[in-house]
Amino acid sequence: MVSKEVEKYLLRVQKPGRYVGGELNEVIKDKKDVDVRFAFCFPDTYEVGMSHLGMKILYSQFNSVDHIWCERVFAPWVDMEEIMIKNNIPLYALESGDPVSDFDFIGFTLQYELSFTNMLNMLKLSNIPIYSRDRREMKNIVVAGGPNTCNPEPIADFVDIFFIGEGEEVDLEVIELFRQCRDQGKTKDEFLQLAAQIEGVYVPSLYEVEYNEDGTIKSFTPTHNAPAVIHKRIMKNMDESFYPDRFVVPLIEIVHDRAIQEMLRGCIRGCRFCQAGFIYRPVREKSPETIRRQCRELCANTGYDEVSLSSLSSSDYTQIVPLLEQMTDWCREEKVSVSLPSLRVDGFTDDIMNRIKTVRKSGLTFAPEAGSQRMRDVINKNVQHDELMQTCSTAFAGGWTTIKLYFMIGLPTETMDDVKAIADLGQEVVNTYYETPNRAKGKSVRVTLSASSFVPKPFTPFQWEPQDTIPVLHEKQMHLKDNIKTKKISFHYHDADTSFVEAVFARGDRKLCKAMALACERGFHFDGWNDCFDFDAWMALFEECGIDPAFYANRRRSFDEILPWDHIDCGVTKSFLLKECKKAYQNITTPHCRQQCSGCGAAKYGEGVCFEKHQNMV
Repeated sequence: MVSKEVEKYLLRVQKPGRYVGGELNEVIKDKKDVDVRFAFCFPDTYEVGMSHLGMKILYSQFNSVDHIWCERVFAPWVDMEEIMIKNNIPLYALESGDPVSDFDFIGFTLQYELSFTNMLNMLKLSNIPIYSRDRREMKNIVVAGGPNTCNPEPIADFVDIFFIGEGEEVDLEVIELFRQCRDQGKTKDEFLQLAAQIEGVYVPSLYEVEYNEDGTIKSFTPTHNAPAVIHKRIMKNMDESFYPDRFVVPLIEIVHDRAIQEMLRGCIRGCRFCQAGFIYRPVREKSPETIRRQCRELCANTGYDEVSLSSLSSSDYTQIVPLLEQMTDWCREEKVSVSLPSLRVDGFTDDIMNRIKTVRKSGLTFAPEAGSQRMRDVINKNVQHDELMQTCSTAFAGGWTTIKLYFMIGLPTETMDDVKAIADLGQEVVNTYYETPNRAKGKSVRVTLSASSFVPKPFTPFQWEPQDTIPVLHEKQMHLKDNIKTKKISFHYHDADTSFVEAVFARGDRKLCKAMALACERGFHFDGWNDCFDFDAWMALFEECGIDPAFYANRRRSFDEILPWDHIDCGVTKSFLLKECKKAYQNITTPHCRQQCSGCGAAKYGEGVCFEKHQNMV
């Protein structure tokens, strides 16, 4: 509910629909009837945040509890932010129009390291102190969840509580504890100390860090009876986990403007660069019946005519063909299309192709990740060259003419020959099109090669590896570009400067909090957007703070070093990751979880693939 004060400025900004609320399926409650108010903040624009599945799930779940009112807050784009600052308009929630400072909880979902500045900027726009130590009352409790909480240290000074793992249960447990503590007149410190006893809760203010003379961590010590290790939470039964039967339908076009249905969580593959593939283990699937029912409910309650089946690897869903068969009947009848956005090269079968092309056919996207077979073995992609060519041939025979291939450059042990192999692979895909006898006639092929720069991430086998320096990444990008010899191939690459800063914060420690606070003071925001990212300003800021960013991004870490995230348990063991790193040096692959247990540590949850294997052995 936008206020009259805000309304008069809306015609001065791009996309006023970002700031007004009032969408179909938004939840409005009477403030007198609720006991806890939760501002769910997404540190990016409305179009990005409204596409995020986690926010949709938790927004609906929180609001299913009578005494909780969860409202949405997004980062205003630069034009709106300027107006808000100039006219003393605080950041507000879309449902009520109330300022964020009125809320008990201010929750952020952290999906990307370069959104950290937006998180602090949103607190600043709300007139809320950014440091947790300066927020003394039992309100404005700042909490955060999402994949970036697996290394929360670069923003540890600003957040009261981090949720480690999946939030459906632990979030509500903390909210209920808050209600009890407030009713009992407990202080914020007392509440945080009690919250730290809940599994999956990390309270950074309860831990002390000491450093060695070389800047590495000497010790990480819990205080006030906080646990030495914080274990992640997971939802064990996906069929019984909360899933909304409706989403808020945006007023303007968003990034992913469709219904989204979760098929499974986790990944069996173990690609050695992929953080999500490790921190979301073990794999847990929903049944086809549950997926079909939830898809129908979502489409009926939102009006969407497209459903995206979400997962880290759609073709690894064990019942993908029966599911698509069940979906086809009502999808044809209701004219609803189904998309599978995360298909593996070795998972694109004739059965899957025939099911997904029945309603709508667009371009296909695959991620070989590396051009040479040696590099695919290094990263444990477990995709063979012949499989990729066969997949492309199958797609071309099925009528597709557009293929997009994702790669990484700067991976550990990569050579210039490996980089050139990406261009060679693109050329082979083009050649395969013209060698496919039953391809679409009278059409040309379009192949897009998209190359991002490798960023070493926590909880991966490459967490110890250095990132290539920016000059080396630039050299590799140009080498790849120079080796593309046909206009049928287009090449896109990610800016190496932003990847460097991302790597700094991905593997950073608490000493980076000083830089984050100064960045907030200087007005840094939307660092993930080319319009706003200023590399030179970041480098000057690091220098002013006495921080060497290369220490975090470009330094190889020793295997016995205490890492900033070692007190977090995301399910996979450090010894397993170390073993995988050493296998990468030898170009040795590891079978995926359905072929053989690699002993990663996720079996302790007693669910998913690990549980299935255990049952089969009994």
